[in-house]
Amino acid sequence: MELKKRLEPWVFKVPIDKIRAGYYTDKYFLRVSEILEKENHNPRVMYQFFVREPVVVVGIDEAIAILKFCTGYYSDREAADRLYKRLREVQYNLYRLTDQGPEETIAGLHVERARIRQELNRLWVNCWNQIRVRALFDGDRVEPWEPLMIIEGPQQYFAYLETVLLGVIARPTATATATAEVVGAAQGKPILFFPARFDHFWVQATDGYAAMKAGAFGVSTDANADYWGDVGVGTIPHCLIAAYGGSTVEASLAFDRQIEDSVNRVVLVDWDNDCIGTTLQVINALYDKHWGVTPRDLKKAVGPGKHKIWGIRFDTSGNLRDKSVAPHDEHSLGVCPELVHKAREVFDAHGLQDLKIVASGGFNAARIELFEKLQVPVDSYGVGSSLLQKKIDVTADVVEVDGKPCAKVGRKKGDLSRLAPVD
Repeated sequence: MELKKRLEPWVFKVPIDKIRAGYYTDKYFLRVSEILEKENHNPRVMYQFFVREPVVVVGIDEAIAILKFCTGYYSDREAADRLYKRLREVQYNLYRLTDQGPEETIAGLHVERARIRQELNRLWVNCWNQIRVRALFDGDRVEPWEPLMIIEGPQQYFAYLETVLLGVIARPTATATATAEVVGAAQGKPILFFPARFDHFWVQATDGYAAMKAGAFGVSTDANADYWGDVGVGTIPHCLIAAYGGSTVEASLAFDRQIEDSVNRVVLVDWDNDCIGTTLQVINALYDKHWGVTPRDLKKAVGPGKHKIWGIRFDTSGNLRDKSVAPHDEHSLGVCPELVHKAREVFDAHGLQDLKIVASGGFNAARIELFEKLQVPVDSYGVGSSLLQKKIDVTADVVEVDGKPCAKVGRKKGDLSRLAPVD
């Protein structure tokens, strides 16, 4: 049995100063900690986190990192508030000057920022050792109402974190759950996670990690792969073809000339709405340039690495019909089963059995499931915006106070048997 491991807290680059200052927290949660502090009332509570539908949970390790760095309080709140205000001013000055300011000024601001952070850290009383956390692991499947994490400890020290903790679990859990659905539908065929251009760049690392934990094969940006130290993968895009006057052949040859040998060449072949014809043109051109031997054996130009095409990607728009497809109804538009079946037949007839077909453009779990039911010979699916459309609500409730049951009507302490202690 594989031993599950958690990511180290530093991986998440937690914005400690902002979280401790309450910058990302709903005001009503901030005021809970404020009231408890001023009232000198600090009950020991159990917070229980759960969802209302089956999910693949991700974000627990990041939540733990936040708890480790931000459970506690400032010994002098007024001094901390002044320092944090000055820290924000310094940071905004750096934003304004970074690309054009005098070196000495920028260096001075960096030094001042570090000094202020050190002063804030000296005021911080870390209370991580006063709480107890038990949780599932990123990538675990969770049933509705099943506790996925609990926190036990003095409420004053972590109540203000509720907004942040819920958010860092909700977002990647939604992404992971959506990814797991398409991974399951693909029945073992690789899923390429390609929704980065539909979202804000700040969450790429979170989304890519969630997709990986849910079984995705590859991601498209280095940020997507940041948490496990990998890099993004990608095909030859439309904009490169446009740069070469709309010639997929010239763009493919340029890519092959300039990109390192270790990168597999995957060509987008729908520019002229003739996926089969364009594929054969690219392979013949590459063969003539690098493998021009007789008798012709096109399979020499297919495979991994330099001077070969590993695969081609079909991305035909949903309002177009590829030239090879017979017109009948809306099911003949876009990347349809008929296009892929015909392409596979033609490629195999040319000895290109090893050429991979990647299908993308509007794919979701239902569409992939249909393709697999029809045994469409796709080798891999590229999935984009549909993986960011699911929303998952994560909720936290107090269910015990000072060791006694205390929860609002309809809520109670759940079965904690699957939760592992967090050191």
